[in-house]
Parts: sequence; C-alpha cells; structure tokens
Amino acid sequence: MVLALMMALVQAVAGLAGATWRRGELLALVPRAVAGHAIFLAIAAATLVHAFLSNDFSVVYVANNSNSALPAFYRVAALWGAHEGSLLLWILVLCGWTVAVALRAHRLPPLFAARVLGVLGTISVGFLLFTLLTSNPFLRQPAPLDGADLNPLLQDVAMAMHPPILYTGYVGFSVAFAFACATMLEGRTDQQWARWMRPWTILSWAFLSCGIALGSWWAYYELGWGGYWFWDAVENSSFMPWLMGTALVHSLAATDKRGLFKSWTLLLAIAAFSLSLLGTFLVRSGVLVSVHSFAADPQRGVFILTFLSLMIGGALALYVWRSPSLASNAGFEFLSRESYLLFNNILLVVACAVVLGGTLAPLISEMLGLGELSVGKPYFGPSFMTPMVPAMALLGLGIHAPWRRGPSRLSRAAAWRALALALLFAVAIAYGCYQSAHVMTYVGVTLAAWIVVSSLIEPVTRLRQRQRLTAASWGMTVAHLGLACFVLGVSLVEMETVERDVALSPGQSATIAGYEFRYVNGVPIQGPNYDGFQGDVAVSRSGRLIAQLKPEKRDYWVRSQVMTEAGISSGLHRDLFVALGEDVGNGAWSVRLQYRPLIRLIWLGALIMALGGVTTLFDRRYREAAAPAASRAPSPVAEGSAP
Repeated sequence: MVLALMMALVQAVAGLAGATWRRGELLALVPRAVAGHAIFLAIAAATLVHAFLSNDFSVVYVANNSNSALPAFYRVAALWGAHEGSLLLWILVLCGWTVAVALRAHRLPPLFAARVLGVLGTISVGFLLFTLLTSNPFLRQPAPLDGADLNPLLQDVAMAMHPPILYTGYVGFSVAFAFACATMLEGRTDQQWARWMRPWTILSWAFLSCGIALGSWWAYYELGWGGYWFWDAVENSSFMPWLMGTALVHSLAATDKRGLFKSWTLLLAIAAFSLSLLGTFLVRSGVLVSVHSFAADPQRGVFILTFLSLMIGGALALYVWRSPSLASNAGFEFLSRESYLLFNNILLVVACAVVLGGTLAPLISEMLGLGELSVGKPYFGPSFMTPMVPAMALLGLGIHAPWRRGPSRLSRAAAWRALALALLFAVAIAYGCYQSAHVMTYVGVTLAAWIVVSSLIEPVTRLRQRQRLTAASWGMTVAHLGLACFVLGVSLVEMETVERDVALSPGQSATIAGYEFRYVNGVPIQGPNYDGFQGDVAVSRSGRLIAQLKPEKRDYWVRSQVMTEAGISSGLHRDLFVALGEDVGNGAWSVRLQYRPLIRLIWLGALIMALGGVTTLFDRRYREAAAPAASRAPSPVAEGSAP
C-alpha cells in the first residue's frame, strides 16, 4: 500500500504538472504510474484475502472479522466487512476506474487525459494516506486461538455482493469529477468534454442503481422489517449521489447535444462526487448512528472532512474561475426539451437537498445543543414526494418534446392521448385490481402509466416509419420504462400493503388480505457457525395451500447476535412475508405477517433502469467521439493550444 501511495503520487504530480508545463517526459510517466498503482493495490488486496482464507488471526482485521467456522465465501467477502477493509475496497475500485480511463486515454487529447488521470491520482493519494495513517488493515498482534467472526448482518450472499457493486457506482463519480476538473484546468469552452464524460457517468449511475437495489433487497428479507427502504443514514449516503448523478446524466445530454448548461453540468459533476465523499465521511466517522455504519473515530472523521474540504474547495474555486467563460448563445423555447431537462434537474436537486437536510438534521441538532433528534419516514415521505411527483409528470411531457422548439400540434395531441390512456390504466389497476380508496395510489399509477405511454411514442412512431433507432434512443426508452416500473411498485407497496403483528401457537392462524397464515410448528436448526429455530407457516387462500414458509431465528455463537431470516412467498403480483419475532412462551411466537403487492417491481425497475443506461453506451457516437480529437494531437508536447 505504501508503494501504491508512491505510484499514485507520481501519477498525480506527473499528470497535472506534465500537462501544465507540456513536458513529454512527465506525461510518459503517467500510464506507468497507473499500472504500478494498480499492481501494488491488487497485491495488497490479494494478501488480505489470503490472510482471511488461511485464518491468519495475527492480522488484527482478520481476527476481528472472521472465524475458523466461517464459510470460505464469507471469508473473502469479509475483506469489505468492516471499516479498514472496505476502505481498501474503495481505493481498489477507484484504481479500477483509473485503469479503465487510462486504457481509453488514446481517444482523448493527451494533455486532457493526463489532467484527468492526475486528478484521479490526487484522490487516490488522499484515501491511501487516510488508510495508512488511521485505518491500516494490516496491523499485527499475537495470534488468538480464533477470530471474533464476521458481522452476522453481512453473512448473506446479497450483502456480500452489495458493497463491490455499490462502490463501483459510488466511486465512479470520481471519473466525472476528474473530467470536470480537467475541463476547467484546461479552460475548454467547447462541448466535446461532455461527450467524453457522458459514458463514464452513465456507467457509474448504472452500477450505483444496481448496488442500491441489491442493498434494498437484502434489507427486505434479512432485517425482518419487511420494507424496501428505511431512510437510514447510510442508505441516504448512497441515494444522494444517485439523485445528483441522475440530474448530471440528463444535464450532460443537453450539453452534449446543444452545448447548453455547461457550467451547470460541471457543478453537478462536482456535487455528485462531493456527496460521495460526504457519504464516506458520514459512514466512516460514526457521527451518525446507522444499522450498518462503522465504528466511530473522531480522528478518521477529521481527516476525511479535511480531505473533502480540500478537494471540493479546490474544485469550486476552479469553477468560480472558469464558469464565466462557459456561457452559451444557443437559444430554446420555453416548452422545448431543454426546458423540461432543466426543470427536472432543479427538482432532482431539490429532492437531494431534502434528503441531505433530513440526514444531517440529527447531527446539527446535537451540535447546537438542542438534544437528540430522530428524522424518519414522517419527514422523508411527504418532503421527498413534493418535488418528485411534479418531476415524474414533467418527464412524461419532456420525453417527446422537440429540441429548441416548443410542442407542435401533433405532439400536444400525442400528450393528451397519452394522458387519457394513463388515466384509464390507473383506474383499471388501482380500482379494478385493488379497489383502492387512496388518492396517492391513483396518482402513482397514473404517473407510471403516463411515463410508459410517453416513452413508447417516439420509438413506436419511428419503427412504424421504418426509421432506425440509435442505441441512445433505445437506452433512454428502456431506462424510463424501468422508472415507470419502479414508480408503479412503490405506489402500490406504500398505499396497499397490509401488515399485522400477532402471537401464534402451533395450530393457530391469522388472516390478512384474504390469505390465512397458520403456524404449524417449529424445529431447532444448526448451521456452520450458528444455531437457531425454524418455524413452519402454511399459507392458504380459500382453503387451497399457497405456500409453506420457513422463517428462521438464528443465534450466531461467537458474537452472540440474533438474526432474523424471513420466509417469503414471491409471486408476479404480490409477496407474502413472515418473520419470527420473540418466543413468548408455551411454544408461541410473535410473528410479523405482511402482504405487499407488486413489490418485486421496485427492484426489477431499478435493474431495467440500469440496463437502459448500459444500452446507451453502445451508441456509435461514444465510440467515435474522441478519436478525431486524439488524431489532431499526435504528440503530447506538440499540443500547444487547446480549442
């Protein structure tokens, strides 16, 4: 890790200084430094994994997060199971993004590419210093007989996969940040940089979407609460960059296509990465209590806060310096696509500010001596929906709005037809299927249908006219269909869920939403590093057996921690959920029963959105975008003037 730090330092200095002074010998060091940086970090990570697999408890981090009875898969996943290892994963993912940029650097002007890699090297230097000085995962000790085991919350396949995927998206916004800084350092006034930045931003956003969805799915079945989102501080720390990244993806579309909103796009790139760093600070410093935050350490918090201030302060200073030169003369009418993109950008930023305010409110209250403050769903629910409902409505209008011009008579007619179809669909689903009496159910289903119909207008019209659809058009359509799927799922889950907490003895039953849950009996169970109790619940409807659910209560030996494993019956239109609570004596257990309609659409929608983003990357424009720029500058030293 020390050698990786040295390589990252060379990468940062050679990239930024070489581009500033146009020194070819310095620029030639950059790709070599990136390679060395990657090799040494890979060796460090492989060494720590080997320590886990070989039960080397002389390594403090291994002793604190593993055990000889822990299955091998979870020993590997324990690499990111606590603070020190997860930071190493953070740096390793950042290095992976850096290598990817370096491999594509031949498509960029050499000086610009060097600046991008220099900024990424600077970020890596900061996090490597932080890890080595305050969070070293390789500290040694006299080896104990056995380890303290991995946190039982993390002994799950979904949770083992969640951090790497989440971090890939979370850290990926550092690339957008590096492109923004390179653009400002170089003083570029064109819009080409937006096309270079756009694929990296979309890919980061897609990974982050999948990572958040996977974490939501894990929380649904592992914590025993049954919900998909709890507005936990750590959940919010990844959701805020996603909201800002969504705004950035759409703003980049306008900058790439029309040369508009250049300064706004750069500011969003800085903000998305700033929120990633802020989330790291909130999680790593322990200033906010969370169900899955890491240990509190004031030293670590001060270090990250200082690093965050230097990086973001420097980027904002660059922005203040360069933003006046980024004005565009391109005009557009009030109800053009550009206007809708801008409106939705503003609403997404407002939604992000709402989440940020609620997340920081407990910390601010404590700092001001106002006592402890708990901010939860009663605040986040209505506050978040206030900007998001109009954002969804505007999305349906903006999808088929033309560039530059306001809507034509045909597009206005198409919008009215789409709205009529959406209302019919809402009534058919909300009333016909669920007999809902909740206004927000109709609003949510209408918005979902509105987005679906609006998204399909353009591709269906083009296909009927035998016109070719680009990968970008397909990607946009698929992503918006995924959003509609998500909105439909959330609307019905939030308003039509039925839940009940009861105490059941063997042979007793309870009924919710027309389903009878009968507690048959329970048996003791034993796993590789736990024992526990498994219930047997028969679910029937109208006398017909629907499912036999096996909820569990596990007691992990080493940590003496009790975990809940829910029993879930999944269907196309609903989930039936059973979780064991406490043993109330005489063979009876408290049991949580839930009926959740269409909850699978929430995770399916997130995956479809990510698929739409990935589809966009196959657009020919992104493969060809930078090649001419690179061919204009065959030598780093020869590039004396940037456009």
